[in-house]
Amino acid sequence: MFNYLLQGIFTGLIFSLVALGYTLVYGVLRLINFAHSEVLMTGGFAGYFYLHYTIGTHAATTSLWVTIFYLVTGVLISGVAGTIVAIGIERFAYRPLRRRNAPKLAYLISAIGASYFLLNLAGKEFGRIPVATSQPFNDHVVTTLWGGQLTMYDFVILIASVLLMVSLDFVVSRTKMGRAIRAVAQDAETASLMGVNVNRTIASTFALGGFMGGAAGFFVAINQGVSNNMGFKPALLAFTAAVLGGIGNVRGAMIGGVVLGIVMFTPIYWFGQPWLEEIIAFSVLVLILLFRPTGLLGERLGRSA
Repeated sequence: MFNYLLQGIFTGLIFSLVALGYTLVYGVLRLINFAHSEVLMTGGFAGYFYLHYTIGTHAATTSLWVTIFYLVTGVLISGVAGTIVAIGIERFAYRPLRRRNAPKLAYLISAIGASYFLLNLAGKEFGRIPVATSQPFNDHVVTTLWGGQLTMYDFVILIASVLLMVSLDFVVSRTKMGRAIRAVAQDAETASLMGVNVNRTIASTFALGGFMGGAAGFFVAINQGVSNNMGFKPALLAFTAAVLGGIGNVRGAMIGGVVLGIVMFTPIYWFGQPWLEEIIAFSVLVLILLFRPTGLLGERLGRSA
């Protein structure tokens, strides 16, 4: 039982990283970035190529510090790649529509178009067959906790995701950029009158969410390999996590991802059917939308922190 609980927690942490991208954009623009799955995919491919051209097919287990170096640089490279793509999506798929005061439906269509463009571009350039990623460590069992097995991959996910989420929470709640993001989320017109550069702030929001999504892509690539559609399922589940926690709420997205992971994996202990994961996840989404559409925390970004 505890083994499934741990698996749910660590998977939920990845959901939380991706959900942060959804919740940041929604908090500022009141729109869903449906191209966020390709941000994750870009981060995964960046991590794949980095590990492929550095360690090749050999695991970097000769030294703990060498392994840490590969992991830290891999997260940074994947996060930067995700940031670049997210900024490009904002610049070409969203900003021209804001200048023309386009209806909400136009943003939705534009985001879906950007998603399909990036999806098929990656398929054309890198192929559509999943490829395994070089491992920066041997994923052996490090320790056991109350019957649950903890691997090196679990520790990497735990430490890296917590550090990233704590850093993002600090940026949003304690820095000048974060104050600008919260001001635009609360009232963009008033914020612009107070000297806030709205376009730059929105681009910064996409960049922060893109970094989180790209970093999550690195972890997914290590565990599952890479393909041009690798971001679809994790992003869809992360969207569910964002709604569960309260879309538009940064801390809600963090909590929602972990809660969703636990809810998805623990019933498998009783029923023994892995295909129940997605049924449970989307059942949670429907129930949340029906009975508590504001989510568990239910605050907008502009009024939180």
